[in-house]
Amino acid sequence: MRWPHRASPAVLVHAGFLIVAVAATVSYALADASGRTVVYALVTAVPIITFLTALRAGHLPDRRPWRIAIGGLILLALSNLIWPTWITDHQLGRAEAAPADLMVATAHLLLLLGSGAALRRHATNDLGGIMDAAMIGLCSGGPLWEWLIRPYLAEEASPLGQVLLLLDLLILSAVVGVLVRIGLTAKKARGPIAYMLLCVVLTLSAIGLAVLTVHDAALWTAELMMLAYLTLAAAPVHPSAPYCTVPQPAATRAAGHPRLAWLGAALCVNPLIAAVQTLDGSGGQSLLLPVGTLMVVPLVLLRFRQLSAQRDEAERTLAHHASHDELTGLYNRRQIVREIDLALEQVGRGELDGIAVLLCDLDGFKPINDRLGHQTGDIVLQAVASRLAGCVRHDDVVGRLGGDEFLILCRGEPERALPELRHRIATVLEAPVQLPGTVVSVGVTMGGAVAGPGSALDRDTLIGLADATMYAGKAQRRPTGMAPSGDQIVETW
Repeated sequence: MRWPHRASPAVLVHAGFLIVAVAATVSYALADASGRTVVYALVTAVPIITFLTALRAGHLPDRRPWRIAIGGLILLALSNLIWPTWITDHQLGRAEAAPADLMVATAHLLLLLGSGAALRRHATNDLGGIMDAAMIGLCSGGPLWEWLIRPYLAEEASPLGQVLLLLDLLILSAVVGVLVRIGLTAKKARGPIAYMLLCVVLTLSAIGLAVLTVHDAALWTAELMMLAYLTLAAAPVHPSAPYCTVPQPAATRAAGHPRLAWLGAALCVNPLIAAVQTLDGSGGQSLLLPVGTLMVVPLVLLRFRQLSAQRDEAERTLAHHASHDELTGLYNRRQIVREIDLALEQVGRGELDGIAVLLCDLDGFKPINDRLGHQTGDIVLQAVASRLAGCVRHDDVVGRLGGDEFLILCRGEPERALPELRHRIATVLEAPVQLPGTVVSVGVTMGGAVAGPGSALDRDTLIGLADATMYAGKAQRRPTGMAPSGDQIVETW
């Protein structure tokens, strides 16, 4: 059996993570400067190994996004090899925009892009919730930057270095919100999602600690970064890792969208911080408002677009349900009689040379419905509806009046269209309906009526004539005592 495997117990991953974490942190603390460089480099290689192992074992679906993430991990490992003192010399907290900072920022971007692409399917049924969580997370990074990071930046911090550090902080905060949201909705993936979330939180903690202790020893910063690498390494080998890319169906989601009040409060954080800074005279050099706003605005626009699309879809759905039968997808009674009214107006204006209506009532349907159940009866009605829709011409329409009664409106050439339509219906309904475990057949009785130019027939009279001829046809069958097996029509024109 290949490892990792979905059937493997998660406790093995937890135990392995704890053992490696303790070994790595203790080894780093006890080692000298050169030894710490080796330990740190080895730790950065662990997630690369676990991701490659999971990919080779087929444990991670969507291989391409995970390969992008692995590319980011490899770039991080290379940066540590090229600049082995980046952590020990506190360059992480100096925000100098050195080559190492740019390379690490690029690596983080690749890692986030790959992980985001792998988790993208969760947005299929929860796009609004994920965007809301990202905005709340992003906006929560504002106070972290203004009150815990920016006041303690070293004097040598450059503007570009501050922008890179702020972007890293805000993106990681947004990722925290997204991972929390996915963890709440994707129950099967909570194990690996928790490891990813812990990795991001540890990274944020390491960044904050690096800034606060920029002139002190970097031991704890390095320890936190190593733990971040190891928690990320545990995610791909967790037994539930395959479910990270499998979204929950929309109908089974347990978590709702955040309340608008929470979202509004989150969006007000950065402007409020800027207002406070303006009042106390400390906001002149803050990058939070411009950078944070530039990051929030696209998310807000996407959210508005998604809400607009939801509204349009809801309106289309409501309009469809108002005019169509839910079971068969044909026009419902209200819409089919409206179509007849419109067609009669066209006849009155001379735009049509006449119309015909054809009422179809199924014979033998009630015994099927009673004997095999309503679900089976619904399948039969759907099959009949599909066949009727396939019989009509391009300008003709089919509707369901209710039960097993259907009405067809023929526009133009009614004297020729009605007999031809009757023949086509009789032909297509002769074929049995295949059901699970059985085959059934239904017959049909049809009654038609025609309205031409100068006709005084209104819609109700026209349908009434068709209905009368249809029931006359049924009455002709009753004395024989034979089961209905075909079609009959008595035409009125």
